Amino acid sequence: MFEGLHVLAVVPARGGSKSIPRKNLRPLAGHPLIAWSIAAAQEATCVDRILVSTDDPEIRAAAVSCGADAPFLRPAELALDHSPDLPLFEHAVGWLEREERWRPDIIVQLRPTSPFRPPGLVDAGVAQLAGDPRADSVRTVTAPAQNPYKMWRAAPGSPYLAPLLHDGGPEAYNRPRQELPATLWQTGHLDAFRRETLRHKGTLTGDRVCPLLVAGRYSVDIDTLDQWDYAEWLLRRGGMAVVRPGWRPCPVNG
Repeated sequence: MFEGLHVLAVVPARGGSKSIPRKNLRPLAGHPLIAWSIAAAQEATCVDRILVSTDDPEIRAAAVSCGADAPFLRPAELALDHSPDLPLFEHAVGWLEREERWRPDIIVQLRPTSPFRPPGLVDAGVAQLAGDPRADSVRTVTAPAQNPYKMWRAAPGSPYLAPLLHDGGPEAYNRPRQELPATLWQTGHLDAFRRETLRHKGTLTGDRVCPLLVAGRYSVDIDTLDQWDYAEWLLRRGGMAVVRPGWRPCPVNG
């Protein structure tokens, strides 16, 4: 399925997280948070290299101990609170090409803040992208808990609310959810894109983005301590097959 393809998995993990200090090193069920994303790449059969891009020497050491590559420290200007993803990947792919003469065909982003991935997810995403020559990228998505057609925004310069979206028909926010346009929320578990998308289009997504559906129960995005506590509770509760550090899916109860 993946013959002839060079696949790079990248786990971005900067050291300066604010909402949860040292988040990427904080143990989740006994393992550093970054270890969960590294494990998802290790479980995949398609991945040739696993690279952690970090500005932090301690995270770099933890990544190597988990079995990933961390051949460089990311420049500080690419690890700020508001640094976008694109230059991070341009730097990582450029470094590999320049220093090692190695070029991936497909790059997979595995965000540490979305640690619960079902077995086979990385292989499924890469296979979907490889199987559609016209596609620029693949993103994991799920049905949102709240339909954005029922959401509002603060109108600039006004004390009143304005609808977030306007293309759902008259007063979409007052209509039954079954009548609203279907929407999908990107989960952050996996973004897979071609090197050509990065190099020639200057983006990680491009124009043709394929959806890879993930069950809503996996959609845990850890950015606050409350979300961290919820993730720990889910693991204690069991019943959800996830790729854990050590490549062992957790048992499914019942």
